[in-house]
Amino acid sequence: MPAKSQAQQKAAGAALAAKRGETDPDHLAGAAKSMYASMDEQELDAMASTDRKGKPEHQSKGAS
Repeated sequence: MPAKSQAQQKAAGAALAAKRGETDPDHLAGAAKSMYASMDEQELDAMASTDRKGKPEHQSKGAS
């Protein structure tokens, strides 16, 4: 599942780093913390590897 915004891609990258043991999961907050708890490493990798070019910084509220 590709990221829909740059912020979502960055949060997935932070959660992925925590899943891999590269960072402390206690330092995650917001979307990254939620992604860490609800997604497996493969899903996070797919979202984090999304190209940021052409993506909005943030997705508008209510958009899916």
